[in-house]
Amino acid sequence: MNRTQTPAARAVALAALLMLANGPGLAGLEDPVAMTPDQRAAFGIEVAEPQPAGQVLSRRYPGQVTVPARQLHVVSAPLDGTLTGLLAAEGETVEAGQPLARMQSPGLLETQGALLEALSKLNLARSELERDRALFAEGLAPKRRLEATQAQFNELATTVDQWSQRLALSGMPDQAIEALKRDRRLSGTLEVRAPIAGVVLEQMVGTGQAVAAATPLFRIARLSTLWLEVHVPLDALAGVQAGAQIVLPREDIRGRILAVGRQVHGEDQGVLVRAEVTDGADQLRPGQFVEVQLGSTANRAAAAAGQAPGWRVPAAAVVRHAGGTYVFAERAGGFVAVPVELLSQEERTAVVGGPLTATDRIAVTGVVALKAAWLGAAE
Repeated sequence: MNRTQTPAARAVALAALLMLANGPGLAGLEDPVAMTPDQRAAFGIEVAEPQPAGQVLSRRYPGQVTVPARQLHVVSAPLDGTLTGLLAAEGETVEAGQPLARMQSPGLLETQGALLEALSKLNLARSELERDRALFAEGLAPKRRLEATQAQFNELATTVDQWSQRLALSGMPDQAIEALKRDRRLSGTLEVRAPIAGVVLEQMVGTGQAVAAATPLFRIARLSTLWLEVHVPLDALAGVQAGAQIVLPREDIRGRILAVGRQVHGEDQGVLVRAEVTDGADQLRPGQFVEVQLGSTANRAAAAAGQAPGWRVPAAAVVRHAGGTYVFAERAGGFVAVPVELLSQEERTAVVGGPLTATDRIAVTGVVALKAAWLGAAE
């Protein structure tokens, strides 16, 4: 025998010798391929038991790490003004209410002035209301006059409340608003504060920059939970459903599928599968591209009947012939080709369905030679 042949080629040559030694008609397609211990050793055949597979993992798909929408906040300039100082930077962890930037705003002065003007009118209206109430009680003023004074007072109270709310929305703390009403001291300096505790993902402006109201300044996010967005080919969605597992094999991180989209994207004819990751989220970064494997039920009907949905075997144990898929199960005196259905092709293993049991022992090496002997014996 040529020593330069590959192990697979030598195994096939041994299989041919085995067929010649046994003569034609050794086995039909459903009969065992007879095998002596010496022949098994020559073929390099090793066996292993199939493992039950309740869930299978897909091949690897590219996915992107994103921040859940409910955990992402964009901090905008509440008023027109000029940024005089930035107090936080990209990548920094901040607490809720922590100052992020300081700005000078003429609009803040105008709003404070409007509040104080409305407050002065309210105080005057309060005095008039108290006077008219006393006059009405003594019968010296008509009811209509008291009602008009009361309406004016209510209108001015609403105006004061509106200007106070505007200052609160601009980022002015409640204590500062109350101090303004008490001391009547204006200030054009405004601090922009973090609405949530999180991490600054992006700083969008620079010190000294003039900004208009609603100009985005920072993006802040909570990163305790992250999303994975994966585009999966339409023909690979069988068994993929919400609640199934998702695996990042390189990072050894697991999550669960939240939703499977209903729309096919025209660019890649893929369907968006969204999953969330909590344990291990600190190892990921928003915007990062990762490799993802999706979990799916191997066989729903079998699972519903309480049977093993499938069997996980080494990928090398599976052979194909004439459109069929087979594994070689050990039987008395040899091996028999058992027809199976290929349910999933994983990284180094395959999940198959078929008439196998947990006590079966199937060939996991030397399979090429077994296939050659099986096909040759059937001719």
